[in-house]
Amino acid sequence: MHFVIATTWGPTDTTRASLPFIFAASALQAGDSVMIMLFHDAVTIAVEGAYPKLVPFGPPQRFEEVFSHPNAEIIVCKPCAEVRGIKPEMLVKKCSIGGMNEFHKHASRPDCKTVTF
Repeated sequence: MHFVIATTWGPTDTTRASLPFIFAASALQAGDSVMIMLFHDAVTIAVEGAYPKLVPFGPPQRFEEVFSHPNAEIIVCKPCAEVRGIKPEMLVKKCSIGGMNEFHKHASRPDCKTVTF
């Protein structure tokens, strides 16, 4: 199965920011593929060096599992990044810049389930 995950939570609430990555890590562990689309404040998670500093209150931090997994794709919303002064070269190497067309492409797959945080 392929999971498409949309999230807007960033460093202002590290626990909520972690939840999509915890879900994604569980899906990857089960052998599924995931695409996480980072919108709004969540785009800051993809800035190089940012996610290791995000510590959720309670659940374990699982950002690294997702960022390093070959079956995970992380797409950063282009307008959301641009308005925050985030340029593609500032992102973790695995991340790409995209928008609703990429989100739609993944969400339209027949084997897809969409999850929103």
